Amino acid sequence: MYKSIILAKILLLGGFLSQAQNIEPDQVYNLSIQQVKLFPVGNPLGYPIIRLGSADQLELHFDDREGGTKAYSYSWQLCNADWSPVNLNSMDYVKGFSQQRITTYRNSSVALTRYTHYQAQLPDRGSVPSRSGNYLLKVFLNGDPNQLAFTRRVLVVDEKAAVGIQVQQPFNNQVFTTHQKLAFTVNMRQLNLVNPMQQIQVVLLQNNRWDNAKTGLKPTFIRQNQLEYNTEQDAVFAAGKEWRWLDLRSFRLQSERVDSAVYAKDGTSVFVKPDFDRSALRVVYYRDGNGMFFNETLDGLNPYWQGDYATVYFSFRPPGGMPFRQDLYLFGELTNYGKDPQAKMAFNKEKGWYETSLWLKQGYYDYGYALLDDKAGKPVFQLEKTEGNYWETENSYLVLVYYRSLGGRSDELVAVGRVNSLGGRNQ
Repeated sequence: MYKSIILAKILLLGGFLSQAQNIEPDQVYNLSIQQVKLFPVGNPLGYPIIRLGSADQLELHFDDREGGTKAYSYSWQLCNADWSPVNLNSMDYVKGFSQQRITTYRNSSVALTRYTHYQAQLPDRGSVPSRSGNYLLKVFLNGDPNQLAFTRRVLVVDEKAAVGIQVQQPFNNQVFTTHQKLAFTVNMRQLNLVNPMQQIQVVLLQNNRWDNAKTGLKPTFIRQNQLEYNTEQDAVFAAGKEWRWLDLRSFRLQSERVDSAVYAKDGTSVFVKPDFDRSALRVVYYRDGNGMFFNETLDGLNPYWQGDYATVYFSFRPPGGMPFRQDLYLFGELTNYGKDPQAKMAFNKEKGWYETSLWLKQGYYDYGYALLDDKAGKPVFQLEKTEGNYWETENSYLVLVYYRSLGGRSDELVAVGRVNSLGGRNQ
């Protein structure tokens, strides 16, 4: 009996330690996994946010290019505002089972490429987050969390606060025409605030990106339960430009941005027209997906298991045919914002351009080109020299407000504010 109790404690501790491992968010660990998408039901360009205790649902889609049938499962990992794992057992923040099997899958049909498409609606009623905060969705094989396939961020909000936001043109003349500034107010309502400077954390996201997220912001003014943030340094984003686009909804009917295609028995190759530096070109507004993509096919009925794949070749001609001092990356959701190995482009001396190729499914893609600047000690993707920055550019922003109660063991997500630069401008 005593040995059984000791063994149970060891297993429980082992489960706790495995949950506490710091795993990188939004990362693909299995090379056979393609086209991971997690979004609110019916909105493939939306961010995966659900309200605590609501009926909100997310769609998870991904392909396994090895085909066949595999046993994929998922689990939830609660994290703090900085995405470090909380010191809690999963039973403290998940109602139901600690892991759930993905049972909906279908082999590809019509498409030349062989793959298996998996999908799920989250959260399943058998495994539901019971606290608000940042969650890391971990998908793995054979019920073993160590056989990790990929991770994705999910936000669970308990709306205990409210956010009012405006997108403004900065007063600083150095960034007046190139950047956008967020000025916002957080109404804490009935939260028990003793020390707002320590209990409240705010994170700002531009176009759902985490690589350039703004953190560590402090309120400019505190008035009762209202925190005002209005600074010229911390909440300022490079505005960028409307994203480049590529229509791959059909491989047979080549769209405007496609230069040529090669059709073979074992696959299709698509060559995109060469891209050029457009940093000096004035901004022209057109509706885009703010760097994201969605799957759609004109050659079949269902894009998820009837959409085909092709090897897509991208090229970029730098000014004067000379390479940059920094590495150039193909940037956007299609390369997981520079994380995928194929995102880094190679310079072809003979042709005087950069090139890379991706294996992409039929769909509509936004993308850009970014230089990796790591002089400040932290790698940062810069689009200034390849795309340009213009204040007039359309961007979407999220303001995430986190709260930790006195003696609390995790950061609660208590408000999510949304604003678009076209609708929320104040000049």
